[in-house]
Amino acid sequence: MRVLITEDDDSLRLAVDASLRGAGFAVDTVVDLPQADEALSVNSYDCAVFDRILPAGDSLRYVAGRRRDGWPVPVLFLTARDAVSDRVDGLAWGDDYLIKPFAVAELVVRVRSLCRLGGTGSAPVLRHADIELDPGRHEAQRAGTALHLTAKEFAVLHRLMTEAGRPVRRDELTAVAWDELVPPVSNVLEVVVAQLRRKLGQPPVVHTVRGVGYLLR
Repeated sequence: MRVLITEDDDSLRLAVDASLRGAGFAVDTVVDLPQADEALSVNSYDCAVFDRILPAGDSLRYVAGRRRDGWPVPVLFLTARDAVSDRVDGLAWGDDYLIKPFAVAELVVRVRSLCRLGGTGSAPVLRHADIELDPGRHEAQRAGTALHLTAKEFAVLHRLMTEAGRPVRRDELTAVAWDELVPPVSNVLEVVVAQLRRKLGQPPVVHTVRGVGYLLR
């Protein structure tokens, strides 16, 4: 699951970034609305977290504008404003509202909930041969045996099952499980695929397509 954080307070941004990464999320961070606009134009996110007041203005107005254009990504607002009217406005255009100061652990739980709501949470259970993957419950099994997958292994398997029978490029798999800090030459994808293959067991179903990526077959 990939999350965009827009927060101009350096210490808070770093704390949220570290906590979400530690919980298995892919995270991109920006400091203002123009940077958020650029990130959203090139990446897909399961959830976006916005500080309410940013150097370029009120993020609520920004999100409201995107909502009018049909933008579906779940949004969590962070703010020191605790008046009832502020909370009502925030929930009118966003999906959750967290008042500062807050426990970062609570933010992680809320972000995970929003990711399931707007991303794969409403998706149907996927099946391929004897493999079953439930995005909403974040559960997977093979031949009736539960697979204990990490967040990144789950994300890779989910994409492969979505595209079952079609080769999925390395960059596509990297985009769904990691963020922009992953070096293009990194072998982290190969490591995760190797772990996934081991957990899936025999017979093998994840195959390498040389020069392209991987295929579920």
